[in-house]
Amino acid sequence: MNTSGVNFRWSLIWENRVILLKGLGTAIAVSITALIISLVIGLILALARMSTKRAVSMIASSYVNVFRGIPALVSVIWVYFGWSLLFGHNFTVYQAGVIALTLLYSAFFCEIYRAALIAVPKGQREAGLALGMTRLRIFVSVIMPQATKIAIPNIGSMYIGMVKDTSTFAVVGLVEVVRVTQNLNSINFQPFVLYTAAAVLYVLLAFIVDFIFRAIEKNLSSPPSGTLSNVLTKRRRERIQSLIAKKEQ
Repeated sequence: MNTSGVNFRWSLIWENRVILLKGLGTAIAVSITALIISLVIGLILALARMSTKRAVSMIASSYVNVFRGIPALVSVIWVYFGWSLLFGHNFTVYQAGVIALTLLYSAFFCEIYRAALIAVPKGQREAGLALGMTRLRIFVSVIMPQATKIAIPNIGSMYIGMVKDTSTFAVVGLVEVVRVTQNLNSINFQPFVLYTAAAVLYVLLAFIVDFIFRAIEKNLSSPPSGTLSNVLTKRRRERIQSLIAKKEQ
């Protein structure tokens, strides 16, 4: 393709597909590791913010307000260079990326969890106490499943943001999609072609993530309506029917 004397070599995308997909795999690995850690810390922060102890609540609120305002680029540079000097330990780019994302997104997940926990009717807690359940059991068995169902859509949206924010980590040398694209462009001088490929990869991943979280949401609904739930329900019915058939024999 030739437009205004510019030769667009679209074949570069296919020729370098393995390298581009490897970069995407790195971005996914960093973001998933950070997602798991952020969800745990976010839940702890949400409970701290809802605490009746004013000092605990203020510390959690301060954390949330500080890290929600820091850009991902500043966070990763701060961790990779600043923390290395402060603690005398050189973090790998992978570690720095995970820590930077965790610091930022645990603050966002805190607010998602807090809103979800508040949305669960207080009557459910009172009913659990009336039945003699402990507060811990009420939280684990009654409150958290409902809060998780409410939080899932927002968690999915945040995860897409986490994957996109890994693009800023190219500045510290993380070999993800953008870094790979920069390296290829320095050799082939095809910025439009290569960055279009990077954009398409991010968009396709966003669709996949959205599909996965929608499936999770359906399987957590009452009654479950997702594909996985339908398969499990079908298998359960088949087992029951086979047991009934054996007894009749």
